[in-house]
Amino acid sequence: MTDRESSSDTDTTGTAAPRPGPRPGPRPGPVPGHRPPAPSSASPSPSSDAAASAEAAPDSHPHAIVPVVTDPSEWGRVDEDGTAWVRTADGERVIGSWQAGDAAEGLAHFGRRYDDLATEVALLEARLNSGAGDAKKTKAAAVALAETLPTAAVIGDIDTLASRLRAVIDHSDEVAAEHRRTRDAQRTEATARKEALAAEAEEIGAESTQWKAAGDRLRAILDEWKTIRGVDRKVDDALWKRYSKAREAFNRRRGAHFADLDRERGAAKVRKEELVARAEALSSSTDWVETAHVFRDLLTEWKAAGRAPRDADDVLWQKFKGAQDVFFAARNAAQSEQNAEFEENARLKEQLLEQYGPSIDPAADLEGARAALRTLQDKWDAAGKVPRERMGDLEGKLRAIEKRVRDAADSEWRRTDPEAMARAAQFRERVEQFEDQARKADAAGKAKDAEKYRAQAQQWREWADAAQGALEER
Repeated sequence: MTDRESSSDTDTTGTAAPRPGPRPGPRPGPVPGHRPPAPSSASPSPSSDAAASAEAAPDSHPHAIVPVVTDPSEWGRVDEDGTAWVRTADGERVIGSWQAGDAAEGLAHFGRRYDDLATEVALLEARLNSGAGDAKKTKAAAVALAETLPTAAVIGDIDTLASRLRAVIDHSDEVAAEHRRTRDAQRTEATARKEALAAEAEEIGAESTQWKAAGDRLRAILDEWKTIRGVDRKVDDALWKRYSKAREAFNRRRGAHFADLDRERGAAKVRKEELVARAEALSSSTDWVETAHVFRDLLTEWKAAGRAPRDADDVLWQKFKGAQDVFFAARNAAQSEQNAEFEENARLKEQLLEQYGPSIDPAADLEGARAALRTLQDKWDAAGKVPRERMGDLEGKLRAIEKRVRDAADSEWRRTDPEAMARAAQFRERVEQFEDQARKADAAGKAKDAEKYRAQAQQWREWADAAQGALEER
């Protein structure tokens, strides 16, 4: 073989670079009255399963395959009688016969067949280098294609194609091993993620009492769980059982908690019904002083009974207050007949209002105001009855003080409402959770996910600020 015959103008990827000069013309059509011979069985068509599979998925290659164009005259010839020859390192051999046109057209025909074959090799190289395909299948296709080269009916640098195919075959095992290592690493990472999620779910199921936030987190864990793939089936089943068991434990504890809460409110309802019955029984009493003390004690017991269900609580309070009002209305009616005797009482009560009214400031000291109000109420009752026409004015002033203290107490209770405070705290926890997820997404290079988590954190922060503001406005 001459130096010219053994040379090959190829680029670093192994794809033959086009040589200068005109490309051979289009395939000749059939010559009238003449039928070209079919290729011999020892010269298979360049199309193969490897090329078909590679062409079926061109997006799997990182770069488009540049069509191979060679000058067939460098690697073979077609005699005037149509006999086609190709030159290889082993010498020159006949590859077929061309009868459909002149020798130049035959040379171009077999050159194009070589170009198609070279394109198949380039596709296999690209598929292997991209890592997108199955390395074992690529190797099998390369082996099958290499076996056809000794009898291929093509004119071109067959030796270079054989060398490139050997490189594909040799490199396939390395790529397959790397794929296995990658899959193993991905499986290990996926398993670790589900291990962590299962452990977190178990902790929530066993300990958490933040029912809303914990329930939301268990649902978020489930959503994340569904996105994790690649865990061995047996391991995955075991981890799923851990998560499922933890979720069931949490649901049982939450159900028990709210069942207890319902029982407590039911007990409060029964207790307040008893207090209403006692108040209604006392409403007709004429023992004004003693019964007034009893009513104050009943009110203390009412507050200590806790909250009944909201609809029942309001109805019971109206009944309790109605019974109390009946008693005090009757007491006031009886006292109106003795107005002349009670002028001194009225003067004493005016002194009490002057003495205690300015000092009862629940805004500055609620507990001190309550204590002072109780002292005032005790002395007020001890002062006795006042004339009927003075009763409204004096009692109104006392009621105003009582209302001021009561409103301050109610405002304090609403401001420190444990449910509202817990709700605001839960919103803050959601903010922290989403911010933490955003930081993790940033660390993992998932900018889009991080932006989504930050947006969610901002939304929850606005809700938390609104909830806190509502508490402060009460």
